[in-house]
Amino acid sequence: MTDSNKMIINLALFGMTQSGKSSAGNILLGSTDFHSSFAPCSVTRECSLGRSCHLHGFMRRGGQEVTLQVRVLDTPGYPHSTLSKTRVKQEVKEALEHHFGQEGLHLALLVQRADVPLCGQEASSSVQMIQELLGHAWKNYTAILFTHAEKIEEAGFNEAEYLHEASDTLLTLLNSIQHRYIFQHKKGTSLNEQRIKVLEKIMEFIRENSYQVLTFK
Repeated sequence: MTDSNKMIINLALFGMTQSGKSSAGNILLGSTDFHSSFAPCSVTRECSLGRSCHLHGFMRRGGQEVTLQVRVLDTPGYPHSTLSKTRVKQEVKEALEHHFGQEGLHLALLVQRADVPLCGQEASSSVQMIQELLGHAWKNYTAILFTHAEKIEEAGFNEAEYLHEASDTLLTLLNSIQHRYIFQHKKGTSLNEQRIKVLEKIMEFIRENSYQVLTFK
């Protein structure tokens, strides 16, 4: 945040390989900054920071219109097909300190495919990575971003039914992070509509957190 009518929010993307992190980051930025493609292996090998254009009049605060800019850190997926946990953790740790060390991180987004159950060792590995990197306050600065959420409707569920049928692993995680989650739908909506809906939900979480940030000094 720089002045009363301009706000910069800092976000970081975490998750397993092929969960849709880079694609989700591009939607948040309204650009194609991050390379995103289907592959039988991990695509992202190093961290990358993207910056959005200014969104004028995105919200109002104190009776005034606020211009928003979004900064998104894309990270390698974990478990990774070629990089060790130590290498991924070090890469992300250095990037968090470099990009958000002073200004701070507003929210970490754990990106999870809605059509892939969150369970088992791989799921706990991703969550453990966030815990180790963000520290004891991780629960206050983490939300789940469900990609491919259109698959829920295709399977005959609504969002409430989907969560009711979810794995114990997912439900326990949601309880830990005060049920902060976002469904990202691609089907039937434009990229800009997807972007605005997700950003509005993110700003709701940030406001609930009193605009506090997690620093990495």
